[in-house]
Amino acid sequence: VILILTKLYDYNLGSITESSLWRSTDYGTTYEKLNDKVGLKTILSYLYVCPTNKRKIMLLTDPEVESSLLISSDEGATYQKYRLNFYIHSLLFHPKQEDWILAYSQDQKLFSSVEFGRRWLLLHEGVAPNRFYWSMMVSGREPDLVHLEAKTIDGHAQYITCKMQNCSEATRSKPFPGYIDHNSLIVQDDYVFVQLTSGGRPHYYVSYRRNAFAQMKLPKYSLPKDMHVISTDENQVFAAVQEWNQNDTYNLYISDTRGVYFTLALENVKSSQGLEGNVMIDLYEVAGIKGMFLANKKIDNQVKTFITYNKGRDWSLLQAPETDLRGNPVHCVLPYCSLHLHLKVSENPYTSGNIASRDTAPSIIVASGNIGTELSDSDISMFVTSDAGNTWRQIFEEEHSVLYLDQGGVLVAIKHTSLPIRHLWLSFDEGRSWSKYSFTSLPLFVDGVLGEPGEETLIMTVFGHFSHRSEWQLVKVDYKSIFDRRCAEEDYRPWQLHSQGEACIMGAKRIYRKRKSEKKCMQGKYAGAMTSEPCVCTEADFDCDYGYERHSNGQCLPAFWYNPSSLSKDCSLGQSYLNSTGYRKVVSNNCTDGVRERYTAKPQQCPGKPPQGLRIITSDGKLTAEQGHNVTFLVQLEEGDLQRSLIQVDFGDGIAVSYANLSSTEDGIKHIYQNVGIFRVTVLVENSLGSDNAVLYLHVTCPLEHVHLSLPFVTTKNKEVNATAVLWPSQVGTLTYVWWFGNNTEPLITLEGSITFTFSVEGMNTITVQVSAGNTILQDTKTIAVYEQFQSLRLSFSPNLDDYNPDIPEWRRDISRVVKRALVEAIGISSKHILVAVLPGLPTSAELFILPYQDATGQNKRRAADLEQISETLIQKLNQNLVHFELKPGVRILVHAAHLTAAPLADLTPSHSGSAMLMLLSVVFVGLAVFVIYKFKRKIPGLNIYAQMQNEKDQEMVSPVSQRESIPNVPQSELMSPEQLVDEKLEVQPIEQPLATVQSPRKGNATKVVWTEDFQKACGSPRGFKPRPGAEVFPQLLSPRAQKKSLPM
Repeated sequence: VILILTKLYDYNLGSITESSLWRSTDYGTTYEKLNDKVGLKTILSYLYVCPTNKRKIMLLTDPEVESSLLISSDEGATYQKYRLNFYIHSLLFHPKQEDWILAYSQDQKLFSSVEFGRRWLLLHEGVAPNRFYWSMMVSGREPDLVHLEAKTIDGHAQYITCKMQNCSEATRSKPFPGYIDHNSLIVQDDYVFVQLTSGGRPHYYVSYRRNAFAQMKLPKYSLPKDMHVISTDENQVFAAVQEWNQNDTYNLYISDTRGVYFTLALENVKSSQGLEGNVMIDLYEVAGIKGMFLANKKIDNQVKTFITYNKGRDWSLLQAPETDLRGNPVHCVLPYCSLHLHLKVSENPYTSGNIASRDTAPSIIVASGNIGTELSDSDISMFVTSDAGNTWRQIFEEEHSVLYLDQGGVLVAIKHTSLPIRHLWLSFDEGRSWSKYSFTSLPLFVDGVLGEPGEETLIMTVFGHFSHRSEWQLVKVDYKSIFDRRCAEEDYRPWQLHSQGEACIMGAKRIYRKRKSEKKCMQGKYAGAMTSEPCVCTEADFDCDYGYERHSNGQCLPAFWYNPSSLSKDCSLGQSYLNSTGYRKVVSNNCTDGVRERYTAKPQQCPGKPPQGLRIITSDGKLTAEQGHNVTFLVQLEEGDLQRSLIQVDFGDGIAVSYANLSSTEDGIKHIYQNVGIFRVTVLVENSLGSDNAVLYLHVTCPLEHVHLSLPFVTTKNKEVNATAVLWPSQVGTLTYVWWFGNNTEPLITLEGSITFTFSVEGMNTITVQVSAGNTILQDTKTIAVYEQFQSLRLSFSPNLDDYNPDIPEWRRDISRVVKRALVEAIGISSKHILVAVLPGLPTSAELFILPYQDATGQNKRRAADLEQISETLIQKLNQNLVHFELKPGVRILVHAAHLTAAPLADLTPSHSGSAMLMLLSVVFVGLAVFVIYKFKRKIPGLNIYAQMQNEKDQEMVSPVSQRESIPNVPQSELMSPEQLVDEKLEVQPIEQPLATVQSPRKGNATKVVWTEDFQKACGSPRGFKPRPGAEVFPQLLSPRAQKKSLPM
């Protein structure tokens, strides 16, 4: 049976004024008009066929006229009409239950029916469009469960599940804790995906088989801006991710079974915008062959087509045809020349689009494209492959729509043209040869081709019109008369799927049953694959595991940001964990034996470790709580056996508790504060191997989103240091700043975002700042090294490092660690002698500090002369290009000593863009010190020497220039020698007008700042930054890129 709904649209009225329903029971030979059975004045808008029972039909009326539906249970022969009290926008049929339907109304209400639309029940209001799903788990569990995204009263989005006939407030479930981003819920097979944006970055969460949500783990510095789920079949997620440095391309990632850990499959896949603003990714999944994809990758502004047979583990270019349409040889040699295909699939079900394949014809792919160095929108031809992409043939020089009939035994091609046509082309041998046939006596403007009632028949319907003013014309084409018999067993041959001769694909040899090309018989029903035989596992069956990257030698080695030992951090003594070998088998790969044992993760006993990396946080991650309400604290350890440790928590209000095992704290530690204030919550965890402690400052009471503590990495003892709290966003109303130094139990509270302090004891010191805005509290903690003397050196890197610099604190910390390791390996000194800090902004630079390492007794192991010797050795190694590291496979980064002026850097605050400080020497003692340094010590360009100054009242001035301006390229010949510097007359220019006058504050008093008129005109009074008493005033300069992104570390 064929049903066709036609509608007459009046352009003057802007609406549909008439509709007609047609029905054919003889495969389109004759049609009966059914308007009298649905109502002569009824205007129909949509026709639905039940996917699980083709006999059940549903018609919707035009909502502008009436709200009704018509139901048929006899393939559209008769109908019953039912009135509705809502207007249907879309329907969603259950994948297995034929009478179960979800209806979405125009006012965002969701209704359900268990009687094929005869009665409806309201499920939920405020449901997001197209964000409602049936439970479609592979196991079939809970078939009546509905998943939906709904809007709360205050405008937030929430993920909700409930039964289709019982969705009251008491029976609803909220599987994801908290709110989600609008229009982000996806339910697909065994997976549920949601998105949550915080701090300006989207975070993606997944639930596998309806278990608890886990954050999806991409490589650390992918920093995704957008994500699209491509497929979730075979217990694996295939996703396209647009990373922070991509605009018109996406990277393809493939996951483990739970959909949590993702590894890179292909970079820079081309994307485009659809007609409705939707993102279209140039990726095509070939029907009938699992794991086979085609993708268009952008390489140096050229788009090339690649193919994979093992779900992205290996990709290769397409081999161009050996001859063209006329039989002339094609001179196209890989990799310089190949075949490129357009991969857009038509949204119109009656046209084939640029590429087509079918489950019932697994080896045949028809697509439009071109031969050359890149994909082109001109000189487009049609190509076909009958061996699953190994070899291709050119079949037409212009674009055609191709229809599969008789399970691919017959291919029908109709030319894409705006002109009327009367011919089509047929192929009975998988596109090797084509015959021309007439399907109408008069030329017809073809609008589409319908292969009803399925691909098992040889009947097709071409519809269109003879002129732009004529009515619809339907042309039935029946090819059964061409065949005189059905295919027998001897008409078939086995065909083995392969990839350029490699028969083992996805760990198995698959042999299909194909009709012999010379046999002209009708196939009928599809027989499917004949056999599938598993192969012996080889290295090609394994991909790199999460955190590992494939190098040029084929080995999977840890990425620079990944620590393999982190796998055991959540492990308890006496238990075991899976220790990765760096490899993991593709989830749907079926290989056996071979190297499987060698590459499979091995269970190992959890090592006994002392507690390390202890953290105490609140369950909601906030540092605020309401008086008289429960606060839930979570205790977390990066390493150590928490189950066998003693946990002591002091809530800071005179109450403390102890726990002897983890079971008591799995759901968190709850406490109620009866008073308002700031409470120092401390936790101590100890076991037989050691102990660790952590502190949380809880405020019991302007949405502040981010706070960044800016202070030098290293300073000298008894020297004033300025710390500044930089806020984002900067305008958040009245703020309170709470400063904590080391283990002090009493904080310093100010109303200004900058304070000055000194350290009188050498060593490492921590500083924590908390910023309170309304009921929001955020904090940042930094560590500063204090020494009596130290030396520093500015470092630069290979220019290509800037291409991989996302300018975020985490990246700078990891690169600092990598550079430090490279320096230690190159020189062979202890890592405690040096400190490396990568600075924010571009170009990427770093500050190297040479420190006087102290032993346990507090005695210096190195003198000033030793530090200088280390400095000279460092510069020698740097100048010889002996310090380098590998950022990723094939990307080698050299570390250099930056060429600076002879003026030393005196302010190393990381938030500054490298402004050099020129010391104004006005005291004879300081001048004498300079004379001694330059007379008896060999000056190394770019090296700065820091020591404790006896006169703390020396004037200082900071040149307010950018980092790039402060590092001129001065030839070595133009630099004065130390002797010249001594002989030159040292002139000190007085400052005509001081930038600012400040008074030293006492504890608890506000700083009095007097801004000069010139400075206010030039820079204004920046919020969140005030000059420290007795020090310089300067604007904070950031590169344009740093201003757009997150705050610098």
